[in-house]
Amino acid sequence: MLRRIRKDYFRTQCQRFLSSSRKLDTENIYDVEDGPLETIVPPRQAKVVVCGGGVMGASVVYHLAKLGWGAETVLIEQNRVGGGTTWHSSGLIGVFKPSLAQVTLTKSSVELYKHLESKGLATGWKQCGSLNLARTRDRMTVFRRMKAQSVSWQIDCELLSPQECKEKCPLVNVDDLVGGLWIPGDGVGDPYETCMSVAGEAKKMGVKIVENCTVTKIHQNNGKVSGVETDLGPIDCEYFVNCAGFWARGVGQLSEPYVKVPLHAVEHYYLHTKPIPGLDSMTPVVRDQDGHIYFRENKGRLLAGGFEPVAKPAFEDGRIPASSKERYLPEDWDHFHILLEQLLHRVPHLGSAVLDRLCNGPEAFSPDCKWIVGEAPEIRNYLVAAGMKTVGVSAAGGVGKLTTEIIVNGETTFDIYELEVSRFLGLHNNRKFLRDRVKEVPGLHYGLCYPFHEFSTGRNLRMSPVYPKLREAGAVFGQVMGYERPAWFDTEHALEGDPQDWSTPSRMAYTNTFGKPPWFENVAAEYAACRESVGISDYSSFTKIDLWSKGNEVVSALQFLCSNDVDVPIGSIIHTGMQNKYGGYENDCSLARLSENHYMMIAPTIQQTRCKVWLQKHLPPTVTISDVTSMFTALAIMGPFTRTLLSELTDTDLRPKNFPFFTFKMLDVGLANGIRTMNLTHTGELGYVMYIPNEFALHVYSSLIQAGEKYGIKHAGYYATRALRVEKFYAFWGQDLDTRTTPLECGRVWRVKFDKGVDFIGRDALLRQREEGVKRMYIQLILNDHCHETELWPWGGEPIYRNGKYVGMSTTTGYGFTFKKQVCLGFVENYGKNGERLRVTNDYILGGDYEVDIAGIRYHAKVNVHSPILPTKYPDKERDVYQATRDKHDDNVVVKAVK
Repeated sequence: MLRRIRKDYFRTQCQRFLSSSRKLDTENIYDVEDGPLETIVPPRQAKVVVCGGGVMGASVVYHLAKLGWGAETVLIEQNRVGGGTTWHSSGLIGVFKPSLAQVTLTKSSVELYKHLESKGLATGWKQCGSLNLARTRDRMTVFRRMKAQSVSWQIDCELLSPQECKEKCPLVNVDDLVGGLWIPGDGVGDPYETCMSVAGEAKKMGVKIVENCTVTKIHQNNGKVSGVETDLGPIDCEYFVNCAGFWARGVGQLSEPYVKVPLHAVEHYYLHTKPIPGLDSMTPVVRDQDGHIYFRENKGRLLAGGFEPVAKPAFEDGRIPASSKERYLPEDWDHFHILLEQLLHRVPHLGSAVLDRLCNGPEAFSPDCKWIVGEAPEIRNYLVAAGMKTVGVSAAGGVGKLTTEIIVNGETTFDIYELEVSRFLGLHNNRKFLRDRVKEVPGLHYGLCYPFHEFSTGRNLRMSPVYPKLREAGAVFGQVMGYERPAWFDTEHALEGDPQDWSTPSRMAYTNTFGKPPWFENVAAEYAACRESVGISDYSSFTKIDLWSKGNEVVSALQFLCSNDVDVPIGSIIHTGMQNKYGGYENDCSLARLSENHYMMIAPTIQQTRCKVWLQKHLPPTVTISDVTSMFTALAIMGPFTRTLLSELTDTDLRPKNFPFFTFKMLDVGLANGIRTMNLTHTGELGYVMYIPNEFALHVYSSLIQAGEKYGIKHAGYYATRALRVEKFYAFWGQDLDTRTTPLECGRVWRVKFDKGVDFIGRDALLRQREEGVKRMYIQLILNDHCHETELWPWGGEPIYRNGKYVGMSTTTGYGFTFKKQVCLGFVENYGKNGERLRVTNDYILGGDYEVDIAGIRYHAKVNVHSPILPTKYPDKERDVYQATRDKHDDNVVVKAVK
């Protein structure tokens, strides 16, 4: 009752000052555009054109100028520099981010702002620290995991009791808190001041800044940027950088072909008070994520805001006004009350403060709540730096530098695959999809994200033809690249939901814990079927690409692209990496040679756009590529009885002598024909993956289910196949493998054919590494003293200790149903006395005592450097011959790969 009275009281105060604050608000907002604009005609030629004069665009041109490109760089801004979202941002700069790439970029931003301040240039940088509050045990678990992970990411932080939280910030009510996390290196900045400072410095170094100029067209020639049209005239250029903020999606549509920049604006609120007497200027940033709110000190006032669980899309028609006056949105107190109530609860002093204004400034979010950077897949030399989700100043320094590295050097100094614009498909850029998705995306910013988080909007977009049958069988669906993929099966609730409702899955995957998950028993049964009887799984989401040529050009091209030898007999399957010049993985795939000059490539689902870009960059025009992902339904059957089962449905002799492991055949299955069948399962289990033309999919699926009944066939979801892979020490692209991880580091040197007679990308780097030795090594750790029933689970990102000293972190984790223990995969390093990286050998790995830190508790672990051979009722020599990680006969030289 008291809380309600306080809320009503404060809201009444807000209304009292509303009329005057509106006048004050508009005066403050519009002064970034007032005054006469000097008309500057853009040059007719430049090397780089940057679109967008916010803090991001200003950072890009500043870093280009620092590298000597200032005189060849033009910044185009449709109004005034700093007049987009820069003027109304909160200015929060928090170093802890969801991924190492974002942490690295934010640290780079902080370094830049400190440097500028040392030169007397205003950025508003103030290292006041941040206080993060926990109301629940699960939130405190997140903080404990962050504290453990801080060792890996080199972030200073401290866990606090509720009373210690009060000491850090006396303003906060701590009665309902469990604890907190203090990050002293965090702070705040002024996006507008930063923007003007870096833009001014860039101008001094020769950058041409053209305000009141609108980009109307981006031209390309032979797939590369060739020029830009503006309302003040054309500019010939070699590079174009889209830093247009929430206009970035629209700017992406100014080229042919369109460049996908999936962003959508939502209403975002900032509450400003009048000056508060005695307010400490070093008041920390306070984040109460369970209440969806934050506040900070701002020039003697409080600035408060938040990320409500259900956001309100703005400019749903896709037309975003250019000027602040037209773009300014009216305050919506009914929508803001969720945050207001939490603010009043957390900061009781706010009830007696005097309101200045409630600002409703739109902000743009991507569909997965991550930044969007990198080169566009549609046009070469077209770069994107947008979607910073209200923390543009936090990202700007680092992303500006990174974008410049791509332009000047053609690459970045560290892996950023999870932020690259090439992670999207066309469906992600659909305006209606974005409108629905951004209702839930902002809430994730402060949400309690449990492992394997799933979005609830934008569902049932891509579905295999067997989707209805899987739903009937009790599938609980996850989504990847828009594809509905069974995560696990729950037969007890198979008929729940409206059978006629196809707008969303009848059941969506969830975990909602950091301990033993609710799906554990279901996945255990599916895992057992794949190992000891027959499991059937839908692999349809896998990326599938056909490559062919009239002559042998496709063979020569793939030999150059792949580190393994692809010139194998027809019907063979090769597992290979596609390395970059550093030897890192640009792609990890299987290639089946269908005919003399025709291959089928199977790659990770998340690589569908990315791997095509890599191929298109390097394949000659005489090689044709076709994305056939949506043409085939992929069904995998796994287990010791799969050969017997499939033999009942086909006339082809499936005995190993005729159809050996890691080979391909075109089969008739049931009454269907033309089934591309591969004798492998990507899990290490016996079985087959059938790539079925969609029109035959239901028939083949039904035939398998009917014939498999006597063998105990059971549906298996992604979590079960993932568990199989983790236990057998299989590396995952995007988790274990990335653009800076080499085959020598992850135990796949036997898949690299240095002596295949032709050069390939990355060969020199890998030869150097083979000579010098690796500085990190991929290992498997089996936790010995962990209770999976009662203790917190490892979910990835856990620090690894050797003899009590930090040496690395886990990348992929899972429960080993055969080991009956937790399994952690990850990389370890060897640090010298002065922190230098030393060579890592098998002796170093095997000679240590290991521990894994799960939220502050260390568990002893047994280390493996080879894929284990797991006990089974039905041992098979053919299966056991294939080792996913390291050949046991020789760890240090290239050995013969299984083909």
